[in-house]
Amino acid sequence: MTDITAIPTTALTAPPRSIMAATWRQFRAHKGGFAGLIVFIFILLVVYVGPLIHSVDPNKIDIRAKNQGPSLLHPFGTDNLGHDMLAQVMAGGRISLAVGITAMLLALLLGTLVGVLSGYFRRLDGPLMRLTDLFLALPLLPLLLVIIMLFRDTLRAYFGPETGIFILIVFVIGVTSWMHTARIVRGDVLAVKRLEFVMAARSSGMREYRIILKHILPNVMSSIMVSATLGIASAIITESALSFLGLGFPSDFPTWGRLLFDGASFLQLTPSRVLWPGLAISLTVLSVNYLGDAVRDALDPRMLKS
Repeated sequence: MTDITAIPTTALTAPPRSIMAATWRQFRAHKGGFAGLIVFIFILLVVYVGPLIHSVDPNKIDIRAKNQGPSLLHPFGTDNLGHDMLAQVMAGGRISLAVGITAMLLALLLGTLVGVLSGYFRRLDGPLMRLTDLFLALPLLPLLLVIIMLFRDTLRAYFGPETGIFILIVFVIGVTSWMHTARIVRGDVLAVKRLEFVMAARSSGMREYRIILKHILPNVMSSIMVSATLGIASAIITESALSFLGLGFPSDFPTWGRLLFDGASFLQLTPSRVLWPGLAISLTVLSVNYLGDAVRDALDPRMLKS
């Protein structure tokens, strides 16, 4: 018989390691993901807390200070109308991040719904996957341009120029970005629904919707979270591309893509006008992509160390 006195006291009193602690430890071990988290938090602080420190109105026009380089008064310089570029980059970041997160949530909702229904209900698998294949086969950029051209003026008149364009861009990006999430979630659901605890729940007479909410969704949440991180980056790039083409927000409602579009004509005169919004887009997308890689590794049960 084992003598309990021979067991160290720390082994008796140490609490068991939780899954969250193991996940966080694995996340911190991913150097790129941890650095991406720090950079993304820094960008959020600059975008949302920065205006409290640098309290210049982004739409204030000062013709006497137009096309200036970086200075103490204007750290990022000014544009051709005298707008403070730092204030505009911070204001544009709030809009771009809001578009990215909202469009990601819409795409995630649609993709998860289609993926779960397709993977769990066999009779729905064929029609939903063919619908997914149809959306994947569509040329997305021309489709986005056509939808925006058709409904932009209507939504502007109904909701206002800013809110109408925001709703339109979020909706367009969301309904054209859910397909990859749907296919990933469907594959995970097909694997999970064959496990013993799901079969036992079905045998006990549990309703289908309760099985999905209680057993299926928690076990595919890791794939959903990875899709969420990557979806933010994709939505920001898409919004920036639309704004750069002049089909996004109006010029007095700056986004990072709109700042690139407006500064392209003054590239030789004031190159910093495209440097700062381009750098903000690149850092945000890069940090979110590294975050997605780290979240994927941290939530992978095979990567968790005991």
